[in-house]
Amino acid sequence: MDNETSLRNERKRGSGVKVVYDILRDEILHLELPPGSPIDEVQLSERFGMSRTPIREALVRLAGEGLIDTLPNRSTMVSQIDFLNMHSYFDALVLMYRVTTQLAAKYHRPEDLEIVRARQAEFAAAVEAQDALAMISTNAELHLAIAEAGRNPYFTGLFSRLLDEGRRILRLYYQSYDDRLPRRFVEEHDEMIAAIAARDTELAERLARLHAEQIVAQVQKLLVRGDRLDVKL
Repeated sequence: MDNETSLRNERKRGSGVKVVYDILRDEILHLELPPGSPIDEVQLSERFGMSRTPIREALVRLAGEGLIDTLPNRSTMVSQIDFLNMHSYFDALVLMYRVTTQLAAKYHRPEDLEIVRARQAEFAAAVEAQDALAMISTNAELHLAIAEAGRNPYFTGLFSRLLDEGRRILRLYYQSYDDRLPRRFVEEHDEMIAAIAARDTELAERLARLHAEQIVAQVQKLLVRGDRLDVKL
């Protein structure tokens, strides 16, 4: 096999890994593959029409993100949501909402506001369409745009990881509203953006904290309501 053929095969395999990774990651984060679901390499190989090598590489990437677990008997499953340590996650999440919004109010540039407002328009459209999966993705993109406007890549990176980790929780959160998110959540975003534009750091931080804390309160309420425990996990 010449070098050109080898390189072409390597690129093809890399493309296959990305396809499998992207699809499985979305299915896990959107709860289409619920926590605890078994992951079978043979079935995935048949499903995607690929050898087991790119399948295995995609699973390694997902395991690195904590989305799948390999058990001692070598079986693989979608990772469980760690409800026992949820308070630690919520503490970190609320802090990132607060600090990134405050920094955006302090350091944003005009072009940042254009991006933030565009992401907000996409979120509002998803809410209007009652498209839960679009709401989750556009919400994350909005808050990451705000974080990037704050110009601290360390906070942005941590917030991105927290938002990704919380997508399964956010899916449950939207289910508690039957995917009909109240209009006030769009309005809360608008208020935060207005505070950022006015460079009112104190107001921006306070609005972000209230916004994050009401999400946390709703999720905590959801987890203890008996009539909501039938969610497939």
